[in-house]
Amino acid sequence: MTQDDGPAAVFESRESAVRSYSRSFPATFATARREFVTGADGTRYLDFLAGAGALNYGHNPEFAKRALVDYIERDGLTHALDLATTAKQDFLETFEAQILAPRGLDHRVQFCSPSGTNAVEAALKVARLVTGRTNVVAFGGGFHGVSTGALAAVGSEFYKQGLRATLPTTTHIPFPDSPMGPFDSLDLLDRLVSDSSSGVEKPAAVILETVQCEGGVYVAPTDFLVGLRAWCDTHGVLLIVDDIQVGCGRTGTFFSFERAGIRPDLITLSKSISGYGLPMALLLVKPEYDVWKPGQHNGTFRGNQLAFVTAAETVRTHWADGSGDAFGAEVLRKGEIVAEYLRQNVTSRFAASVRGLGLIWGIDVSPAGISGAKVSRRCFERGLIVETCGRDSEVVKILPPLILSDDSLTAGLDIIVEALYDEAQNGRRAAAGDPLATTPHATTS
Repeated sequence: MTQDDGPAAVFESRESAVRSYSRSFPATFATARREFVTGADGTRYLDFLAGAGALNYGHNPEFAKRALVDYIERDGLTHALDLATTAKQDFLETFEAQILAPRGLDHRVQFCSPSGTNAVEAALKVARLVTGRTNVVAFGGGFHGVSTGALAAVGSEFYKQGLRATLPTTTHIPFPDSPMGPFDSLDLLDRLVSDSSSGVEKPAAVILETVQCEGGVYVAPTDFLVGLRAWCDTHGVLLIVDDIQVGCGRTGTFFSFERAGIRPDLITLSKSISGYGLPMALLLVKPEYDVWKPGQHNGTFRGNQLAFVTAAETVRTHWADGSGDAFGAEVLRKGEIVAEYLRQNVTSRFAASVRGLGLIWGIDVSPAGISGAKVSRRCFERGLIVETCGRDSEVVKILPPLILSDDSLTAGLDIIVEALYDEAQNGRRAAAGDPLATTPHATTS
């Protein structure tokens, strides 16, 4: 496989230094279909990045593309603020009938500005409005976006540089699992709130991802989620589940919290909710907490009509009339393939640990002294796009489109294992002072 010459010079000379993915995957991409993307030079890559979770149904799914083209060709509205439109009506009716009602959820649907961080902003704001309290509890390792309110709930200091003094009050506590090992988060929460001298304001809300992705793929235990729901009920604290990256089928059910049988007060969705990679973000709000005054949380692009079209068609195709059970079962089946493959080929051969659920998995290479970033680069040279996560990019994150074939899934895993082996061997040679030790192709700056 021949790698192309990398991105065109204009990206280096004109685009902001804030760009990130183009540095890790130095190619100019032109087309994409299902689980593959193709470079301008014709090189084809297997995609285990999936738009950072925005492409659960693959690139350019035919059913959504046809619905979108038909809508555009009949001059359907492209922009409508929050006006009532036929596209929005179709989505709301389909979402209620096929997603909310079967799960016993009566939440109102709030359309936010189309990035996930704005849905988080709305959730935090409404929780503070409802309770009259300002503090929010978030978890170390969590990621919720980089606008001010959401950023306050993010664990990583990298994103907060120079901004800490401007961030709203937030109390961070350890997640039930992390690089530091297991932790009794519920006991700490109880001590903070039950002790009148803890020094911590009773929170308006607790926000969490049921599977922390950017933090290193840590899965919250089911009993913790059940206990957290009960704790919030006891103390009059709203429970916010950020399902932006692991919702829409990623864990084998439409919502990631379904495995625990809980009903959050507020749920954020974005990334794959449109089904096509189009910008869209939702906040689901229990009716009793829908206390907004008209226009109190607004945005020019809170009504992405094109996304409504593809989102409704995606729900009808993959989640309607019980089909979601079959689709979710397929995700879980593929997840078992990943789990067994990693058990046989990673944990048995390398000093690495694996964690995951459904089709979100992480290979923690830090115990082996291997660089996750170097493994990612070696994978890219072999035709696989796979990113890293964790505190120091020590986790190789497996996040493919949910619809990929078994052959593609195994092929991608083979490439990761080859890259792990090469990097481990190279590390041994370097430690021995071997001048033949090499590094993967460097990314552009």
